Amino acid sequence: MTNIAFLIDGFNMYHSALNASRSSGGTSTKWLNYRSLCSSFLHHFSRDAVVSDIFYFTAYAYHLLYRDPDIVNRHKLYIKCLNSVGVIEIEGRYKRAEVKCKACGAIFKRNEEKETDIAIDVKLLELLFKNQSDVIVVVSGDSDLVPAIKAAKEIFPNSKIAAMFPFRRISDEIKIHVDMYFRLKPKHYFRNQFPDPVILSHGTQLFKPSSW
Repeated sequence: MTNIAFLIDGFNMYHSALNASRSSGGTSTKWLNYRSLCSSFLHHFSRDAVVSDIFYFTAYAYHLLYRDPDIVNRHKLYIKCLNSVGVIEIEGRYKRAEVKCKACGAIFKRNEEKETDIAIDVKLLELLFKNQSDVIVVVSGDSDLVPAIKAAKEIFPNSKIAAMFPFRRISDEIKIHVDMYFRLKPKHYFRNQFPDPVILSHGTQLFKPSSW
């Protein structure tokens, strides 16, 4: 068997899902089943390819609770759905950071997601060191991941690293350093939605949030 591991940049994919929804008349794609999505690309690798691991890198927006008291609960409910199909969550955090306006030069503060890029970088190298996968697919269009991909290819020249670019999140820099790449289209989001409700192994039903 050919073992394929997927490293999913949750923040990058979330905004891509919003773009996919807007491009298709507003139909939501947030209830996305990553196990189904990743499995749908296995035929590109080999006839005997299987999903070995799916790691989902995310962070909870506690700083937005004042505006939307249910935002974290919805996120955690979705993570339960992902866990039910074997997706492994790796949690980062948001941090208050100073940002300079490119137009006027003013300094202001905003919350930015932290640790996700580093966590993906570390997991990529960890999988290669442990020789746990035949191919590693980075699901992101964030060019900040390029240094880690370059280092991985230098340390493990025989490794196979692929990129799966979220809809409207393509990185020409990443293209240069991976062995192959794929582009997600809105149809991939729509075809791989969870059922509503998701029924867990012990019978609990998880319903898609009404706002989704």
